[in-house]
Amino acid sequence: MMEKLKNNIKDYFSTGPKVIFIVILLCAGITIGFYSTRKTVYVYIDGKENKIVTYKNTYKKALAANKINVGPKDKTTPSLDSRVNNGDKINIKRAVNVEVAVDGKQLKVLSAEDTIEKMFDAENIVVDEYDKVSPSKQTTLKDGIKVAITRVKIDLVKQTQVLDFAIVQKPDDNMEKGMTKLLQDGQKGEKQITTKIVYEDGKEIARQVVSEVVTKHPVQKIIAAGTLGVLNLSRGGSKVLYTKNLRVRATAYCAAETGGGRTASGTRPIRNANGYSTIAVDPRVIPLGTKVYVEGYGYAIAEDTGGAIKGNVIDLYFDSTSDMYNWGSRYVNVYILK
Repeated sequence: MMEKLKNNIKDYFSTGPKVIFIVILLCAGITIGFYSTRKTVYVYIDGKENKIVTYKNTYKKALAANKINVGPKDKTTPSLDSRVNNGDKINIKRAVNVEVAVDGKQLKVLSAEDTIEKMFDAENIVVDEYDKVSPSKQTTLKDGIKVAITRVKIDLVKQTQVLDFAIVQKPDDNMEKGMTKLLQDGQKGEKQITTKIVYEDGKEIARQVVSEVVTKHPVQKIIAAGTLGVLNLSRGGSKVLYTKNLRVRATAYCAAETGGGRTASGTRPIRNANGYSTIAVDPRVIPLGTKVYVEGYGYAIAEDTGGAIKGNVIDLYFDSTSDMYNWGSRYVNVYILK
């Protein structure tokens, strides 16, 4: 028995240093492995640097272990699921509170986007081409910012407007004054008017005519209007039409003065109570050959001239001296006949 104990002690002291060495190696390996998982990470929160030490293998675990909370709308670069290496950097952009007034509502939004425009995209807030945004979409987001969206709608409204036709009167030298005759009936036209109407949040704020196009031109109504004056010589008698009338001084001459000669027109002067008599005129006022009606004398033709007949003066022919003297000289109306 004593011999067996001696042998055991001998074996122990012969293998002991080896065991101790192995244990030491294991402890050293564990220690080296432990320290090899220790990492220093630089965390930038809205640009401010924070240095943390972690043994975790992802940013999510590393930040949680260091009590750095990341909200659901905060943005991280790289992502929280990325693997952590010693000396790495992670940027955290905190979401800010944004108020958006749109469509009659006040939306409370948390966003870590850089600008209002990017926030709209991230939050699926639709802004149409003509909508107004205040402040502008390029404005940088900051905590407490208030954004207003004004919905702008533009309508183009087309309307048809009736165009009245013009009434045109044409003088007719074959009808008496006051009489008319329809030469062409009028037709109304049409014009298409396009108006731009601007609405902001459903309320009209402006309207402007942007085009006017005549789609159907109106047709003039043309009426012939008589220009001739009417001289009623007797009740129930025929009407005498004249183009104009003159106020003249009328003198008289007779056959004895002409000596049976001829007029300036080459005719012999006559006095015809039932037809046309001969009168002398100033051709600059009443052209030769003009038929007239002389108040108190009757119908006549301008066939003669005279040295004393100048301007608004006429000389009436009579067959006898007594008739000539009875007429004398007086002012009368002369009607130039049609």
